[in-house]
Amino acid sequence: MKRIYAIAALLVLSGCSGNWGWYVVDPTTTGGMNNLKFLASGAYYTILLSVTAILISIVVGLLVALPGLSEKRGWRIFNRTYVELVRAVPILVLILWVYYGLPALSGITLNVFWAGVLALALSDSAFQAEIFRAGIQSIARGQYEAAQSISLNYRDTMRYVILPQAIRRILPALGNQLVYMLKMSSLVSVIGMQELTRKANELVVSEYRPLEIYTILVLEYLVIILVVSAGVRWLERRMKASDT
Repeated sequence: MKRIYAIAALLVLSGCSGNWGWYVVDPTTTGGMNNLKFLASGAYYTILLSVTAILISIVVGLLVALPGLSEKRGWRIFNRTYVELVRAVPILVLILWVYYGLPALSGITLNVFWAGVLALALSDSAFQAEIFRAGIQSIARGQYEAAQSISLNYRDTMRYVILPQAIRRILPALGNQLVYMLKMSSLVSVIGMQELTRKANELVVSEYRPLEIYTILVLEYLVIILVVSAGVRWLERRMKASDT
């Protein structure tokens, strides 16, 4: 947090000279405080959108990863086809397609929130599938044999033996994907989602101070991501402590 305060102080001091308008985000004035509250109000939807999308993508990614581990060639082809196709589509294009194209194709109309969640979750699920596949493959073959020796079926082997160990190993990668999701959620602003970036864009239109407002936007994302990163590291330490 000290680094954040130092950056903020440097930006404010640098704005004391020149034709900069830091007054639009000055918390000591009524107008500046109202602008800051307006900008911060988008944090709720940014976090809600990102967390919802990452939870869905984890589930879908796991379901896509398991066929990739199958001995049957058809299931492996399905896995590779899904991963390669989804990874090839830029997130912004996928957001626009889900929001504007899906209703025309299927007649299903989604609001901006669920369109953003669906697009982000689909895009991230391909990466989650690869993360889970690598994590599961890293588990020693002896773990499978031990599970078979006590008559566990495939489902119980995955649930009680393999996945708990794999999740511990892929936790840093999952944390990175959450950080990635938080950043990519800014793209949902193009379809009108009232998250952080959209709020900043609307304020820029009314105040005509893009540098100052977008600087606050950078700091908002920085704070959120630093908090999430600290939480992931804390969870890693707790899991390591439980292992020992």
